[in-house]
Amino acid sequence: MTENMRGIGRRGLLKLSAAGWIAGAGGWVLRPSWGHAAGPIKMGIATDITGAIAPSGNANWQVAQFTVEKINAGGGIGGRPIELYLEDTASDPKIAVGNVRKLIQERRVDVVLGGITSAMRQAIKDPIVNRGRTLYIYPQLYEGQECTKFLYNTGPTPAQQCDRLIPYIIKTLGKKRFAMPSANYVWPQLLNKYARKVIEANGGEVVFEEYYPLDQAEYSATISKITDGKVDCVFNTIIPPGLQPFVKQLYESGFQKNGGVLSCVYYDENLLNYHPANEMEGLYSCLDYFQAVDDPFSKQLQIDYSKRFPDTKYLFTAGSASTGMYRGIKLYEAAVKANGGKLGREDVAEALDHASIPEGPGGGAEVVPGKWHCKMNMYIAVCRNDAGKTRYEVIDKETMVDPREC
Repeated sequence: MTENMRGIGRRGLLKLSAAGWIAGAGGWVLRPSWGHAAGPIKMGIATDITGAIAPSGNANWQVAQFTVEKINAGGGIGGRPIELYLEDTASDPKIAVGNVRKLIQERRVDVVLGGITSAMRQAIKDPIVNRGRTLYIYPQLYEGQECTKFLYNTGPTPAQQCDRLIPYIIKTLGKKRFAMPSANYVWPQLLNKYARKVIEANGGEVVFEEYYPLDQAEYSATISKITDGKVDCVFNTIIPPGLQPFVKQLYESGFQKNGGVLSCVYYDENLLNYHPANEMEGLYSCLDYFQAVDDPFSKQLQIDYSKRFPDTKYLFTAGSASTGMYRGIKLYEAAVKANGGKLGREDVAEALDHASIPEGPGGGAEVVPGKWHCKMNMYIAVCRNDAGKTRYEVIDKETMVDPREC
């Protein structure tokens, strides 16, 4: 076990061993107990096992194991097993580049999936796609505008999240005066640029748009602007660690009590317990999946995932890119099957460009040819406070929403 993988621990190793995998030196290698004459399909996972983004990275890693184990239990892809190779990107793009090179140069993987932040994607895509000449699948919801050949995006885009949510807030809820308090990095900046266009096109107004350091803890000046500007919807893109104090101070100002609406498009079940339930009451989010989605396939996925990882704190949710990880692996499987088992980058990409899956968390998905993004179902949900516990209630659904990218 390498130093940067020690966070997985002995308990994690026992779980892996019980599942029929083995650990290898120099990172992690998860290898099924059966082989095939044609050799395994090598899949690299590059995600944040340690560092600030570790909760999302570990959720990605668990979903990758879960999905691949199901594929291998069904005979693999065309009878060939998938071997998983994990490298920790450590929530640090500088560390990540060197570790990702191991997947390409030493492991010689056929495809790489992973990356949470856009800064991470930008850092590792060159050693994967350009220098490494390997297929890359990025699973996280993000700000759009990634139109790189051989890089497929399987999470939602701004159009998929904003084009229905914002008109719902303006026309159904009657909230028209928006504030955009934001963390100061690329995702909020580009998402807000798109959201502002949708707000204004639907008769709303952006009262102010501001950016803060990720660790800012004092928001009294921002709260005053919200109050003085008669803002009735806060479209929040502040992230941890600044998120908790902002939501607390906003709630204590009486914003929600006085009829204001809080909205955030990355809020999923992993954040339900991040704040007291009363602070979350009435929050609106729009994602490709919520655990409240009532379809048999999604419900069974959650049951099976809970059995595989009992009592885990890393939930199978949308905002942490877990749905995009599942979707990416299954679309890759569909592409390799469709092209007759060829693993070359060009062969898989040609098939992946038309790939689709009939089922997944929240529903099926299909790649838009020539666009490197996916159509998927999208849901609007609102947080409800039930006796001090928070849950999501799905209130709107749109099927096979176009990403409108590239």
